[in-house]
Amino acid sequence: MRLLFSVTVLLFLLSSCSSTKKLSNTTHSNPSDFKSFIHIKEQVDPITIYTKDISPDKLVDFAETLKGVKYQLGGCDKVKGFDCSGFVWYVFNHFDIKVPRTAVNYTNAGKEIKPIHSKRGDIILFTGIDPTAGVVGHMGLITKRDEKGIQFIHAASGGGKGVMVSNMSEYFYKRFVKIIRVFE
Repeated sequence: MRLLFSVTVLLFLLSSCSSTKKLSNTTHSNPSDFKSFIHIKEQVDPITIYTKDISPDKLVDFAETLKGVKYQLGGCDKVKGFDCSGFVWYVFNHFDIKVPRTAVNYTNAGKEIKPIHSKRGDIILFTGIDPTAGVVGHMGLITKRDEKGIQFIHAASGGGKGVMVSNMSEYFYKRFVKIIRVFE
């Protein structure tokens, strides 16, 4: 009986590890066609962002001029540095568009868009470092989507990287929450 129980537990653990490994090593045949596995745990009020007559291209063009600005936790200033939401806040506020200051407050903003339909100027949301937290904690602006996948500009903290353009990778797929469109 004890042997049967041990074998059952071992088989369960092996299948569990195998499933986890399959999920974490997922390859995407279409790098723009993926979905979130994150369950949002925090209630956040919906908001509307009024983008006036500013085009998404104009907004992203300006964002790209900020590449290389250093990372600063809580930062929303070009000279002192940006965190991810401070960067997005700064870019939108450059055009006098009022947006939330923190990433979590974008959870229910705009209209949710499937990655395959995303375009330049859409906002991409992620959890923070811990994908199980269930709270939006990182964000960026999509700069490009093509057959190779999605690129986005964001302020990254790792190694003090600062404002940079990144491709979707396993690190980001695991943390992906959703893409929102605030431009019509």
